[in-house]
Amino acid sequence: MSLKSLPPDARPREKLLARGPAALGDAELLAILLRTGTAGRGVLQMAQEVLSAFGGLHGLLQASGEDLRRIKGLGGSAKRAELLAVLELARRALAGQLRQRPVLQNPATVRDYLQLHLASRPQEIFAVLFLDAQLHLIAFEEMFQGTLTRSSVYPREVVRRTLHHNADALILAHNHPSGHVQPSAADEAITRELTAALGLIDVRVIDHWIVGPGGAACSLAERGFFLA
Repeated sequence: MSLKSLPPDARPREKLLARGPAALGDAELLAILLRTGTAGRGVLQMAQEVLSAFGGLHGLLQASGEDLRRIKGLGGSAKRAELLAVLELARRALAGQLRQRPVLQNPATVRDYLQLHLASRPQEIFAVLFLDAQLHLIAFEEMFQGTLTRSSVYPREVVRRTLHHNADALILAHNHPSGHVQPSAADEAITRELTAALGLIDVRVIDHWIVGPGGAACSLAERGFFLA
């Protein structure tokens, strides 16, 4: 069904202006961004197919440019550029929240921020959130990639970047592309080793998040790891 065949109050743009964005479903909001469909496929149908391809809005928010390119109707640059811009705006908005309020008040925001940055990556990425004394975000850095083991994560480099940012605390993070986010023995060993190394310069590790596709996430702090 084309947008023109819908009554005016059911068209996404008009509905948004009349009733506000909260009145729209995910497909309707996405249709406004996409603006047009393809031959034989209206924009609402296209929006729903895009969401289905990524398992919903959360999966779409983790999509890369190459992921979008593979979707029928998104092979051109214009629509992909607009969607990628929206995704980057979402990342920056979450980063802004973490800079304004202590991260311990925003565990859901930390999770969402890490999901946007890491969950869709095809290989393991080890990243660090550097925090100030009030636990506000100073910087986010991807530090190591590949299969993560104790031999591939270098405490000296983490300490060096911590001193560079003059950070008082850290949150460690990495992704499991498999989607299984329960910490492995290697994950726990890396966490202990980094916690000990950073303790020598009086810097706390307050959490280690593991994220995966589809919204999966695990916090070692919530599992009581740092209380042991």
